[in-house]
Amino acid sequence: MADVKVLKEDGLNREFSIVVAKQSIDERKELRLAEIGKTTKMQGFRPGKVPPALIKQHYGKEAYADALDKAVSGAIETMLTDRKLRPATQPKIDWVSAEEGKDVEFKVAFEVLPEIKVKEFDSIALERPVAEIEAAKIDEAIVRISKRMREPEAVSEDRAAKMGDVVVIDFDGSVDGEKRPGMKGADHSLELGSKSFIDTFEDQLVGCKTGDKKTISVTFPADYHATELAGKKAEFDVEIKSLRQHKPVEFNDALAKELGLPSIDKLRERIRDDMDTNYKGLSRSVMKRALMDKLADAYTFPVPASLLEVEFDNIWKQVEDAKAKNDLPEEDKKKSDKELREEYRGIAERRIRLGLLLAEVATLDKIAVTNNELRNALMAEARRYPGQEKAVFEYYTKTQGAMERIRAPILEEKVIDHIIGKANITEKKVSVDDLVKLAEEV
Repeated sequence: MADVKVLKEDGLNREFSIVVAKQSIDERKELRLAEIGKTTKMQGFRPGKVPPALIKQHYGKEAYADALDKAVSGAIETMLTDRKLRPATQPKIDWVSAEEGKDVEFKVAFEVLPEIKVKEFDSIALERPVAEIEAAKIDEAIVRISKRMREPEAVSEDRAAKMGDVVVIDFDGSVDGEKRPGMKGADHSLELGSKSFIDTFEDQLVGCKTGDKKTISVTFPADYHATELAGKKAEFDVEIKSLRQHKPVEFNDALAKELGLPSIDKLRERIRDDMDTNYKGLSRSVMKRALMDKLADAYTFPVPASLLEVEFDNIWKQVEDAKAKNDLPEEDKKKSDKELREEYRGIAERRIRLGLLLAEVATLDKIAVTNNELRNALMAEARRYPGQEKAVFEYYTKTQGAMERIRAPILEEKVIDHIIGKANITEKKVSVDDLVKLAEEV
């Protein structure tokens, strides 16, 4: 038995004083010594026949430590259960006295999870963007696949490059007259119109012939991934080494068989199914963001400071790393550290609040991750590291907390789908391009 006294009840903070009676610990100690005595080997005695006095002499401290640990854990667990408290983090123990042979006294402090009153979700209005699969988009996909499967052939006639051609080029770029790493290449195949090079680079090669040399002027985008080049004007000295072209794609069964399907109709059906899956995924990501925004506005309960600090610290480390690499978003570069801290602390608080809300919904509506779902996710993670699958399995099955990193996002997505299934949803037809743009904004 333990004597429990409340020391603090302030918001989410709780602190208790707990005294565990000497008798309770002594009883646990004797039980532990008895367990040890069943298997202990000592010279001159058969296993299990060592006198209790010797067992106590050799293992008394170990047995007391084990008894103390179990007594304290049991007292805390009983206190939490009796008061229906849910700690946000591991309770912190502060010893007052833990001398063997006496009552043990300690203080325990922790934050509790907030009370969350989950509202009905049918009042949430969501808009599902729906993009129709156009026949032209299917044909475009077939052309792209065909180009990846087939090498372009040399242009035999003496003509200039046009959009859709593949030019094989050497290029060497500079910014402010200075050569920069990553701006030089040789024998590079570039399809004109593919937009794989920046700005108007490809447009300026239209009209060139094999053997031509040309200086091309372009401007790097303001949000270019290499921040030292973002927004900079650059010049590239380009030599056209050869001109190639893709054969016109014939939409027939022969093409389908070349791509592994029995007919062109089956090929179109497969691509339609893939597009449908992709579009539904984009649509769901748009709805998920809208849902999270609505939930963030609808729930304003306090979050445990301990959870908030951990989340903010993780985010701030990423911010500092981005700053060190000069890789902050342009809008953040103009803000002071104080402004950034306030902004990202708000983001951290939103994440914690939404996470607690979704966890509460999972508990109330008995949503859980099945063993099969967890196993499939683990297998998918292992496949990301070919040849190292066994090491990946061992890491996740033997590392404390590792499986939770796989379980948590699966549970979150199941709860999201559960809420979306209860929400009031209207559909809005959009173009494929608009759907992609909406998803990019998420």
